[in-house]
Amino acid sequence: MLGHWVRRLAHGGLVGLATATSPARLAPPGGGPKLAGTNPLAIGIPSSGGDPVVADVSMGAVTWGDVVAGLATEEQLVPFGGGQAHKAFALAVGLQLLVDALVREPGHGAVLVVARPEADPVPALRARAAGARLPGDSK
Repeated sequence: MLGHWVRRLAHGGLVGLATATSPARLAPPGGGPKLAGTNPLAIGIPSSGGDPVVADVSMGAVTWGDVVAGLATEEQLVPFGGGQAHKAFALAVGLQLLVDALVREPGHGAVLVVARPEADPVPALRARAAGARLPGDSK
């Protein structure tokens, strides 16, 4: 759960972005060899108005943890998005290559980007959302 780490950063007033790679488990939506991991992406944005916004997603329709726990089958581990699964697959490949380009041993690694924000966009987004649940909200 990369969201845990970016949430901690956001509570500390920092913007955080984290991704990590895993063994290749996702094949292109049209079929073929498994080329990318489920490669989660987590983004945490702090807020002067309270809770940060934290998005934490895996590119798989289910997680490898679900497969290991017996909650899903390996065949269900495909890029999320149904007819738009090519978008999740493209993002998984991009994240895979980003991490692979930055580590000595391609295949497994993580990238964490931390920045001090120059703006505070979350309160305005929460106002426009009119009470809708935003990513990372516990309520």
